[in-house]
Amino acid sequence: MTRNGKYSPGEAADVTGLSLDTLRYYEREELIGPIERLPGGRRVFTEGDIAWIGVVSCLRDAGLGIADIQRFTTLLRTAGDPASRVEFLRERRAALIEHMARMDAALGVLDDKIEYYGARQAEKSARA
Repeated sequence: MTRNGKYSPGEAADVTGLSLDTLRYYEREELIGPIERLPGGRRVFTEGDIAWIGVVSCLRDAGLGIADIQRFTTLLRTAGDPASRVEFLRERRAALIEHMARMDAALGVLDDKIEYYGARQAEKSARA
C-alpha cells in the first residue's frame, strides 16, 4: 500500500484479486470510480475504492450482470429514494435464492448419480 491509504493499480489488483484489465473495465463501465489520477495520469485507488470493488465483486459473485450493477450504482449516485435501492437488492436477493435452490437440486442429482455409479463400479470390481 502506498502512503495515505492509497494503492497503485497493481496493488489494487493484488488486494482485490482482480486483474488490471478487469479494474479498467469496471472503471470504463462506471461500476467503480471515478478513480483519482495523479498528475501524470496514473490511477490511484483509495481504501473506499477497494471497499467498493469488494461490493461489486460480491454482486458479480451473486450473479448480477454488468447492467444490473450499473443500475445499482446509478441508484447510489443519484439522490433518489433509498427505498428503490432496497427494492433492487431485495429483487436480486430473491433471484439468488431461487438460483441457489436450483443449484441445490442439481447438486442432489449429481450426488445421487455419483452414489449410483459408484455402487455399480464397486459391484463390478467385486465380481472381477
